[in-house]
Amino acid sequence: MQVSGANSHGPRISVWWLLSFLWVAKMFWMSTGVFSGDLSRPLLARLLDLLRIDLSAAAFGVLHILLRKSAHLFEYAVFSFLLYRALGDRDRLSWQPHIARWCILAGAVYSLSDEFHQAFVRGRGASLVDCAIDTAGAALAMLVVYGVTRGLQKVTTAP
Repeated sequence: MQVSGANSHGPRISVWWLLSFLWVAKMFWMSTGVFSGDLSRPLLARLLDLLRIDLSAAAFGVLHILLRKSAHLFEYAVFSFLLYRALGDRDRLSWQPHIARWCILAGAVYSLSDEFHQAFVRGRGASLVDCAIDTAGAALAMLVVYGVTRGLQKVTTAP
């Protein structure tokens, strides 16, 4: 009976692991020179032109940096969430602090390795600030999971 139950959850878990690894591959690809600031700067300028938004050079620079750093936060939040689902409770989304800690640690370690990789990529550079932002993204995802699971727990136990 337990074997049958394990088989019914196997494909679902495999999907979460597959999504996690695909996301890591996407993150690695985005760490190449193709996605440097030299690419995002003209894309942002074009978008602002299409929206007919005129910014000073200083304001444009700040917006560009904010968007790039927000991308770090977002991609590591997604990574942490996918990893949490891959490692977590097979039946439902429940709060598992030991797994959340591992997800944040995995985000931090991957971020360090990614920044090390970027040190050798033309047009990119290593940044401990980016590591901190990445780790904050992983932690933020775990805070969201915590909030959602606690909210679901209150709803399901309410009279």
